[in-house]
Amino acid sequence: MFGLSLLDILVIILYFCVVIGIGLWASRRIRDTEDYFLAGRRFGKFIQTFAAFGQATSVDNAVGVTTTTYTNGIAGVWSSLVYLAATPMYWLVMPWMRRLRVLTLGDFFEQRYGSKCMAGVYAMIGTICMMTIISVGFAAMTKTVMALTPRPLEALTEAERSELARAKVLDQLLAMDYATLTDQQKAQLQELIRQNPRKLFSYVRQDVLIWLVCVVVLIYAIAGGLEAAFLTDAIQGVFIIILSILLFPFAWAKINRLYGGRGPLDAWAMVHARLPEYFFDLFGSPAAQDFTWYYIAALTLMVTINVVVQPNSLVATASAKGEYECRFGFVAGSYIKRACTVLWGLLALFAVVLYQDQVHDPDLVWGYATLDLLGPVGIGLVGLMMACLMAALMSTADCLMITGAGLLTHNIYRPIFPNQPDAHYVKVGRICGAVVIIGGALIATQFDTILQQLKLWWELNVTVAASFWLGMKWRRANKVGAWCSILASSILFFGLSALLPAFIPSLQTNPALLKCTKPLAISRTYKASQMDVEQRNGQIQLWQALPEAQRQAVPKPGPLEVGKAYTKTFQQPGRSIFWTKGIKYDNQSRQYGSGMLNLELVLLDHLGIDLQSNPYALNETLRILIRTVAPFLILVLVSLITRPDDKDMLDRFYTKMRTAVSPNRQADAIQVAQALEGKAIGVRQKLFRNSSWEFHRWTRTDAWGFAISFLVAIAIITLLAAVLRIGR
Repeated sequence: MFGLSLLDILVIILYFCVVIGIGLWASRRIRDTEDYFLAGRRFGKFIQTFAAFGQATSVDNAVGVTTTTYTNGIAGVWSSLVYLAATPMYWLVMPWMRRLRVLTLGDFFEQRYGSKCMAGVYAMIGTICMMTIISVGFAAMTKTVMALTPRPLEALTEAERSELARAKVLDQLLAMDYATLTDQQKAQLQELIRQNPRKLFSYVRQDVLIWLVCVVVLIYAIAGGLEAAFLTDAIQGVFIIILSILLFPFAWAKINRLYGGRGPLDAWAMVHARLPEYFFDLFGSPAAQDFTWYYIAALTLMVTINVVVQPNSLVATASAKGEYECRFGFVAGSYIKRACTVLWGLLALFAVVLYQDQVHDPDLVWGYATLDLLGPVGIGLVGLMMACLMAALMSTADCLMITGAGLLTHNIYRPIFPNQPDAHYVKVGRICGAVVIIGGALIATQFDTILQQLKLWWELNVTVAASFWLGMKWRRANKVGAWCSILASSILFFGLSALLPAFIPSLQTNPALLKCTKPLAISRTYKASQMDVEQRNGQIQLWQALPEAQRQAVPKPGPLEVGKAYTKTFQQPGRSIFWTKGIKYDNQSRQYGSGMLNLELVLLDHLGIDLQSNPYALNETLRILIRTVAPFLILVLVSLITRPDDKDMLDRFYTKMRTAVSPNRQADAIQVAQALEGKAIGVRQKLFRNSSWEFHRWTRTDAWGFAISFLVAIAIITLLAAVLRIGR
């Protein structure tokens, strides 16, 4: 059935039954909204670790890293490893979430700026962010599961066969050295890149699979709340780690069987012998158009600022018993994900050696490898892998669903309908949870690529990041400044970008807005590997098959020899500057811009900056920096020229933030009340006592924890670089 064995299907069904059972069990322990949305704040280090790992790790991480590494070499790991530099900061920042002592991060905006309306606006932005992250997981999971259930060629329609043929031509052209292509082939390459023909046709319908997973998540997470979500995360975290290592021994064995050798070191030596040198460039691979070093640097800055403002960051930490459990669990869980990211990237290098001539769509690599390596074993391992993929999605979706439900219920519904029993709000929260998970499924159908969804997720929180960071650390930040920062960035970066093309359709066909970056050819010199030689031999055969006239117009590719230096030209095609989903064609073959309009780049273009001559990644870097910095500048300038907020409100907020959390809830409430009565307790913690800045002196725990976390980040990069050098 669906190309799977009966045992594989039984494994999947068993997994679904277990997580649903946990949800029903946890539903009996829910007494109030804090139990439902924060599991009664009773989790220790173990659950917190896997909760942080599970809610941050979805199927798109494993599949996405494998895809980008298969295409770009090991530099592709930065599609997920970009958060590495931000991880040591979690040790310092995550205790803030626990000291807030709130139900949702929307409550921060109410307590700090005295505005329920601002909390409601944050709730809407945060919920959209949660839906977007869920949608990324849906897109990655469905494509991989579909790859595990492919329809054979004889089962395809004529239209599907034609599309598949165009996809194969595209792969052939991309595999050739751009300098050897004729003008006709170059034009054909650009056209096929824009068409983006499919290579995957599955027995499983994408929409049916999405709604099946939706139903399972709805049953166990809506019933059991955050406790069910986090308990299943602990199980699913183990599944994700299994997913990360399951294919390795089978890949080693097959490489050794094909090329000779024994053990993992021989298999790794063969990877080095066969792959081109640029596949081992950890920084700045010329094949990676989207992940240059400067784009990675700008993106690291943005995600470091934005990740803390994601509403699920509070949920993943505020459910801890105390501050130490909160910070330890979040940092440890995050580093487990970083380690898994490295494993996914290394596995992709093995996959290139095994499937370079068989899999031309990198999105299908994980599924193809699973069928090829695990299918012959016949003990349900393919079903286990599918369960792992669904676990990776559901471990993220359940937490994000509860987070979004908490925002909608507590910061939007409760202010409109106050003074209702807790049981009423729990019921509303369950309904809101269904809205969030269904919204994520619907968003998944609105994007062409996973990278487009990731960019929206990375950037959404720029609208509220300045209000959070400056609100936490600068007493002078006020409500007027926060409103101006939130509204201006929301309108300029998202509202107008989406609405202008909808209300003024002529913008989509305006020639000035259809500009693309110029195609860029990059030449690098490498020592030829076995794959380089095989690819060059294929290019020579293609050249020999050309008509005589074309052979005279294009020089014959020279033969390569393993170990000898040669020059390779990488072609980066032109990309749309102003449209998030690129340039497309209508039924009459007319060009039009698709997606949202990047107004900040339109402004730079009108200022005379030649964006067409920039690499695509440089334009994206400029856009990211503008979106990251502008909200901070707006808040600072407006706050300085308007009246400060109420001093008593600020004193209460910062006094609470200086008061350490007691794991005993009753003792903690008494401790906070006593601190608020004095309002001066903790002032000695301030680094600049007479200033408006609320920077605190580090404790020994702060210093040692940050230092160890920083060293772990350095160790991960160092070890990865060392592994890449083995066998060179």
